Amino acid sequence: MPPRRLRLDAELVRRGLARSREQAAEMIRAGRVTVQGATATKPATQVTTDVAVVVADDPDRPDYVSRGGHKLAGALDVFEPLGLVVAGRRALDAGASTGGFTDVLLRRGAEQVVAVDVGYGLLAWSLRSDDRVLVRDRQNVRDLSLEVTDGPVEIVVADLSFISLGLVLEAVVRVTEPDGDLALMVKPQFEVGRERVGKGGVVRDPALRAEAVADVAAEAARHGWPTRGVARSPLPGPSGNVEYFLWLAARSERPVLDVEQVRAQVLEQEERAASTGNGGTDGPSSVPGERLDT
Repeated sequence: MPPRRLRLDAELVRRGLARSREQAAEMIRAGRVTVQGATATKPATQVTTDVAVVVADDPDRPDYVSRGGHKLAGALDVFEPLGLVVAGRRALDAGASTGGFTDVLLRRGAEQVVAVDVGYGLLAWSLRSDDRVLVRDRQNVRDLSLEVTDGPVEIVVADLSFISLGLVLEAVVRVTEPDGDLALMVKPQFEVGRERVGKGGVVRDPALRAEAVADVAAEAARHGWPTRGVARSPLPGPSGNVEYFLWLAARSERPVLDVEQVRAQVLEQEERAASTGNGGTDGPSSVPGERLDT
């Protein structure tokens, strides 16, 4: 597909470099955006979708070890005011990879993080060498046990690919305290079935994304872990997929959301994002100039 021309603020949102056009405009006005090496000054500047665009780091924004850290941080910004607690708790990062989620948990006061991944040697050295991190490489999440996690955990976060969350819930719950919390990232492309995934591996239909999140919520409820909150990831996945976080808790003062309420909340957040130009599925986010480190 030939490159298109878009406003610079809209292109920053399309690439996942900004959550909204308003944030993109702020970054441009702050002099943090360069196009083809030249500092941009106007949000309305027309650019092509294949041009090299670079956003300089914000000195006031935490520099997590991976892009994924900003996803979890955004979800916790929603869930923590509602009652989810990270500080002082023992955590599990399922699908830790380079450790973006682990990094966020530690910065928010987690006592210890068990970083589990089926791969080997992926975790950033700064985390691997941290005494608060228990590394479990070459470990399939479906085979979790209290022996693997060295005892129960109180909060679980997950960023898993190529598997439905419904297939790992039993294992995750098995190592979690009854009064614990789960904050799991739902990736619709791994939930809706291969035949319903669009070109480039992207689920573009908001109704399908809502169905994917609702299905995970229903499966979690069957395990006794109902939904307490839903949050749209502030950044899309590498291919442009819109992702959602579910806060699940067996015991919480926060009211339970039934499956239809979960679906409705997803659709509401989809409409809100579309109205601000932050739909998130217009194309892959791995484009020239982007910092992409999931």
